[in-house]
Amino acid sequence: MDTQRAQEIAISATMANVMYDGKKIYIEHVDQQNGTATIHPLDQPNQKQSVSVSSLMES
Repeated sequence: MDTQRAQEIAISATMANVMYDGKKIYIEHVDQQNGTATIHPLDQPNQKQSVSVSSLMES
């Protein structure tokens, strides 16, 4: 995924199906300068992590 699409998903009111490491995730924030996103698994909102946007997959 590219940073522009990740940003679109992050600000959208509609929930998108995004996967990271085989798990469905929620994108909280996108840092377009660094190409990273703050995410958490849908079922574990307290497990935030920063990952490369390129490692996110939209299904």
